Amino acid sequence: MANIKSQKKRILTNEKARLRNNAVKSELKTAIRVVNTAVESTDKDAAAAALVAASRKLDKAVSKGVLHKNNAANRKSAISKKVNAL
Repeated sequence: MANIKSQKKRILTNEKARLRNNAVKSELKTAIRVVNTAVESTDKDAAAAALVAASRKLDKAVSKGVLHKNNAANRKSAISKKVNAL
């Protein structure tokens, strides 16, 4: 355990950020899974709606610093290809 007061505070804020980041990543996985299941069931309307929602969540994750912008762009591209292939 740290002795310095600022480091103790930093440990607490890092833990809060870690929990928040894990929650956001979990939401992303769920959103992408919804897109994939809609694609597998060949439901074009549901897949398009899920794609919009997932893209929005990916963009929010980038703005919050959870994901790198290129990582989000790659994920958006991959799910877009699947939806457009329907």
